[in-house]
Amino acid sequence: MHPVKDIIDNIQGKKPWLKKRNKLWYKVRKIFLKDNCTCAVCGGNKKIEVHHIKPFYLFPELELDINNLITLCENKKYGVNCHLLFGHLGDYKKYNINVINDVKIWKDKLQYK
Repeated sequence: MHPVKDIIDNIQGKKPWLKKRNKLWYKVRKIFLKDNCTCAVCGGNKKIEVHHIKPFYLFPELELDINNLITLCENKKYGVNCHLLFGHLGDYKKYNINVINDVKIWKDKLQYK
C-alpha cells in the first residue's frame, strides 16, 4: 500500500475518499507499466500514471482488468498533462468516456508535429 499517494490522489479528486483500492492494485499497476511504460498520447516516459478507462469508483469490478487501463503521463510534454486533459477532461473529478478515441486522434496529430 502507498498511503501517501492515496491521500494525494484523494485530495486531487483522482480517487473518492470512501473507495478503497484492491490490495492487488499496486501489483497489477506495476505489471501493466512494465508492458506499457510510455504515455499513450505523447510517448513520454516520465511521471506516468495508469489510468482507468472506466473509473473504478463507478466500475469497481474493472479495477484490476488490464483491458480497462491505459498509460497517461503528467509530465507536461508539449505543455500538456495528458492524464488530466485526456483522462479527466481537465478535472480529476470527471472522466472521459472517449479517452481511447481521443488518445488515438491526438497521438496521430503529435506524430506529425
